[in-house]
Amino acid sequence: MTDNELIWRIAGGSGDGIDSTSQNFAKALMWSGLNVFTHRHYPSRIRGGHTYVEVRAKDEPVQSRGDGYNFLLALGDSFARNPQEEAYYGKEELKPLYENFDDLREGGVLLYDEGLLDDEDVDEIGLEEAAEENNWHVVPMDLRGIAKEHGREIMRNTAGIGATAAILDISTDEFEKLIKQNMSGDMQEANLNVLHDAYEAASELDVDHDIEVPEGSHDEEQVILSGSNAISYGAIDEGCRFISGYPMTPWTDVFTIMSQHLPEFGGISEQVEDEIAAAALALGASHAGVKAMSGSSGGGFALMSEPLGLAEMTETPIVLVEAMRAGPSTGMPTKPEQADLEHVLYTSQGDSARVVFAPANIRECYTQTRSAFRIAYEYQIPAIVIYDQKIQGELRNLPASHFDEEPNADPGSVLTEEEIQDAAHHSSGKFQRFLHEPEDGSNVSPRSVPGQKDGRFLATGNEHNPSGHISEDPENRVAQMNRRLNKLDDIRADLDENTSHQTYHGPDEADYGILVWGSQQGTVFEAVDRLNENGHSVKALGVSDMAPYPKEEVSEWLESVDEALVVEMNATAQFRGLTQKELGKYGDKMSSLLKYNGNPFEPAEIVDGFESSIDGEELAASNMKYLPAAGD
Repeated sequence: MTDNELIWRIAGGSGDGIDSTSQNFAKALMWSGLNVFTHRHYPSRIRGGHTYVEVRAKDEPVQSRGDGYNFLLALGDSFARNPQEEAYYGKEELKPLYENFDDLREGGVLLYDEGLLDDEDVDEIGLEEAAEENNWHVVPMDLRGIAKEHGREIMRNTAGIGATAAILDISTDEFEKLIKQNMSGDMQEANLNVLHDAYEAASELDVDHDIEVPEGSHDEEQVILSGSNAISYGAIDEGCRFISGYPMTPWTDVFTIMSQHLPEFGGISEQVEDEIAAAALALGASHAGVKAMSGSSGGGFALMSEPLGLAEMTETPIVLVEAMRAGPSTGMPTKPEQADLEHVLYTSQGDSARVVFAPANIRECYTQTRSAFRIAYEYQIPAIVIYDQKIQGELRNLPASHFDEEPNADPGSVLTEEEIQDAAHHSSGKFQRFLHEPEDGSNVSPRSVPGQKDGRFLATGNEHNPSGHISEDPENRVAQMNRRLNKLDDIRADLDENTSHQTYHGPDEADYGILVWGSQQGTVFEAVDRLNENGHSVKALGVSDMAPYPKEEVSEWLESVDEALVVEMNATAQFRGLTQKELGKYGDKMSSLLKYNGNPFEPAEIVDGFESSIDGEELAASNMKYLPAAGD
């Protein structure tokens, strides 16, 4: 828990506009000069079911969700299930209120819509007792009634914003600006009236809280966006002009954003009948010479294993994205987890040759997606960007200048027609696309695309000779397999020299280390700062290169600490297992802190997990699991 911050949570039902309202609230705070970070929690239902979004705002950079929150706006669930189903699901219209009790900090403010949640229902859930025990400031307001005075009750969200602003003594200027920017006519006027009326009504209340909303300013223009936005913009800037896919949460956001923007750049998007077709269509587009991508989540990505293997065998570049969610099978489609790592690394047939990057935040989503395209098209290999539902939906601000990099339309290692004339050809005239030993001494055999003069070759999923004809000759098999796999060594050397994706945090010298991958990196870094402030000697390493693995970097870092705690969101310590497999040692030095209940870590949980691990005590929290180092 830290002071001088606002963590505002808005809760309601799916379909109540919780997400859009939180986005506007976060954007308004950013415009006022603060740094923001959001966290989404929503059910796998189209309408109804408890959903909430947290907006954390500080006057310094924010890289993680916080510990709990200090202001709750509970709107109730206006799309709750039929009361006959209460035996299974409880009274759903009340869940946005009572299911958020556990995380509201002592002394926090609880503003709820008494227009939907009546006194009798509220009494049933023990709000009065909980408020007294935790010194909460409970503020019932008829937000629905204020909205209905000016039209539709859906505007109770706007009423909630107005009441929040009054209670926290925040100016409504930025909220008014957003309403005028996004609405017009009668709808704009009605929302402005609702905002002002709710502000005035709440201003008359005596809410004696001690929440201080920080004040700040930005040195340069800021934008607010999600990991899905950043992946999409990175793909477009790196020249991607084709995407095919089939909707599946949480990958759908990337597919939607790409589909919206590609036509502006002369690109094409195609929604197809399933994920096999999606990956195969993108592979065909890439074979034809276009930078292409596809993607999915969990079970959808499983269907892509056959086209993925085809891309590896034909050395056709392609970028796939895999958005992890809690599994197995359908699992919890809207909850984050990091349990697809082994699936993404090893799915397909035989010995695989692929690149896998796991960005940890929005900045890395952009830069590592660009790296994925560069590597895929220079080295003729599939590249996969693996991320999770947490990064997919969370919003944060960053300087607009981060996206000022030059675009790159270079198709990679494709020969010109003039170069093809001088390249190796079989006596039949076919271009030798798959040379055992390329003339430049690399493991990347020259590539042509359909339509180029004298560039024709065969592309088959069978093992093949240099011209692409099917071959089961043992010597050819070994030569082709070795060349394909040796690309990974070349790529590792390229990344080590030009593009380090690993992120170091904390002091250079420390007794203990925390190793992390993917979306939990920012939370770990905040926990490391707290641990060092508390007198511990700790540093952290965030790893993004899953394949080829950065063996030297991680080995050197592990050698520098006495013990390392590996933090990840799965039940089987997959990243720790990958690290031990790749390095062949350090099993006696690495322990694991795991969480897999559908919620990401909070900084305080990692602090507790670390301190419990070095003290040899059991975890205080039951929602995490600790696995000791080998031999302990």
